[in-house]
Amino acid sequence: MSTSAGSPAAAVLEPPPSRDRQAGAALAAAVLGFFVVTLDAVVVNVTLPTIRTDLGGGVAGLQWVVDGYTLMFAALLLTAGSLSDRLGTRRAFGLGLAAFVLASVACGFAPGLGTLVAARFVQGAAAAAVMPASTALLREAYPEARARGRAVAVWAMGGAVASSCGPVLGGALTAVDWRLIFFLNVPVGAVALVLLARARRSAPRAAPFDVPGQVTAAVAMVALAFGVIEAGARGFGDPAVAASLAAAGLGMAGFVLAQRRAAHPMVPPGLFRSRTVVITVVTGFAFMVGYYGLPFVVSLFLQQERGLTALSTGIVFLPMMGIGLALTPFSARLAERLGRKTLIVTGLVLMTVGLAAVAVLPASAPLGAFAALMVLVGLGGPTVSPPATAVLLDAVPHAQAGVASGVFNTSRQIGGALAVAVFGGLLARPGAFVHGAQASLWIAAGVLALTAILALFLPTAKETS
Repeated sequence: MSTSAGSPAAAVLEPPPSRDRQAGAALAAAVLGFFVVTLDAVVVNVTLPTIRTDLGGGVAGLQWVVDGYTLMFAALLLTAGSLSDRLGTRRAFGLGLAAFVLASVACGFAPGLGTLVAARFVQGAAAAAVMPASTALLREAYPEARARGRAVAVWAMGGAVASSCGPVLGGALTAVDWRLIFFLNVPVGAVALVLLARARRSAPRAAPFDVPGQVTAAVAMVALAFGVIEAGARGFGDPAVAASLAAAGLGMAGFVLAQRRAAHPMVPPGLFRSRTVVITVVTGFAFMVGYYGLPFVVSLFLQQERGLTALSTGIVFLPMMGIGLALTPFSARLAERLGRKTLIVTGLVLMTVGLAAVAVLPASAPLGAFAALMVLVGLGGPTVSPPATAVLLDAVPHAQAGVASGVFNTSRQIGGALAVAVFGGLLARPGAFVHGAQASLWIAAGVLALTAILALFLPTAKETS
């Protein structure tokens, strides 16, 4: 069935209004970059039992396969935002993507769990360079707010496609060899780099590195994740766990002090004077707690407790992820008609209801019930993430686009990393897997419910700073 060019459907799917081919190339490269860094955050979940069978390790080891990626992603995003400004957005994106592809190859050839975790750390560091540069590319290519909002919606398709196909793709590739999930990044990354070469050159901007801020932030994040993950296996009374959590507290205190005293702080103090920035950053954190935490918990539950294969598990997730893919092209138009604030609050409420509904399902409930209720969580993809990103970019000046994007995506990755760390600890308790899974989902629902209330204080009109 054909669709006329002037129909509403065609209008929704058309690219942002711009005749600049360089802008189109930048957008396409940003979409593919977002695709691969998102895919590697979600595709690995359904492969975890197979990786454990092949390489060994317990729940804590599997947590590090996931969190090794997200932790470095979060720890380096702030510096990556400054790097994007300093090197120029296009160059920073290209270097990050090339490093990501090489690290993916190392993951695919990993001979043991330790090597795989180390390669995942490198992958996460490279992803940290790609993510803020991808959104900064949009800020440069589409200076007009309306066109940029639509470009962000197209960019979000990269994440939506990765999220929707990730579980099924991971399950299908695992049926052949789990290592293929990492080798897939090579051709996608190569195409993105070719497109990037056609994009407009980015002018570098003086952006000094805040070394004390970066060191203290990295210490705080790594120590916190290590403490929470190992607490699940060792208990909070273990000396190593206690020392790690203490180091996390000291690192956070050091970071706050460094930002107050630094001549060139990695997080400009004025950034958080904007109510819009604060609320969108919290929203990014909460979104990932639910959207990233649920697949980790439910994937392990379906395979360990219900005996599903990796492919069957991916199929159960297909409706949840597919709804995001189907609706993401419409997110910009929905935001224009309903208002971004309304869309964000609605998405957070839907995610809260979905997580709570899955939490109360009996462990023996039909798989169709799990798939149907998880769709509510999947609706958060197009209704929360794209409008929140657009709101953030509109709320900051052009010169701070890279840093603001780094802060926003840091909050997202911290949310995902802490969700896996905390939920993995609850799942690791002997004889309490099902109870731990339910508790994890209730925690995620509570975080999203509180954030939905906070999002009510977003300004209705666009805020600029």
